[in-house]
Amino acid sequence: MSEEIIQGSPEWFAQRCGKATASRISDIVAKTKSGYSTSRANYMAQLVVERMTNQVAESYTNAAMEWGTTNEPFARAAYEAKTGVLVDEVGAIDHPTIPMSAASPDGLLVDINNGSLGCLEIKCPGTAQHISTLLGEEIAKKYYDQMQWQLACTGRYWCDFVSFDPRMPKELQLFIKRVPRDDKYIAELEGEVIQFLAEVDDKVNKLNQLRG
Repeated sequence: MSEEIIQGSPEWFAQRCGKATASRISDIVAKTKSGYSTSRANYMAQLVVERMTNQVAESYTNAAMEWGTTNEPFARAAYEAKTGVLVDEVGAIDHPTIPMSAASPDGLLVDINNGSLGCLEIKCPGTAQHISTLLGEEIAKKYYDQMQWQLACTGRYWCDFVSFDPRMPKELQLFIKRVPRDDKYIAELEGEVIQFLAEVDDKVNKLNQLRG
């Protein structure tokens, strides 16, 4: 566990190198009618290379992702102001029983009403998506999977999903929805991750044999 390491720092990337992380759980479980999707194979290849080279893969960024990174601190502050809950920022937290898997919540939380422990997941999407969320659209499955894996790694009981868009009128900038822990679904995800990581190990071993 490396809770004191700052997210986005070189140390944080190094701590996650070669590990299955919460933001990519949806790729691990993604399926089509004919089986697992290509996103699973691509992510597996990324982790194989990271482990064999001990180098973090180059991450793709675009304007939307940079917007999210820039505005995340403002979203966190807006959440704290709205709820009265102080956010404890953390780095990567390893899964308690599955090696080479981790999660990096956008914060750890304590409910001021009942003392229960939770996580925070912040999204700063495009305005069209934020409006859809405000008008009742379901949280995307990839984000649901991400939050459940955060709960699996942290042992906590709920995750507050935040959508934030400072371009909206002030009273519509912040959306918060609490997502409870789903132990049955977490168990299914854990099974998928264990299988996925076993396949990663197998590929690494076979490729190392080719190296002689």
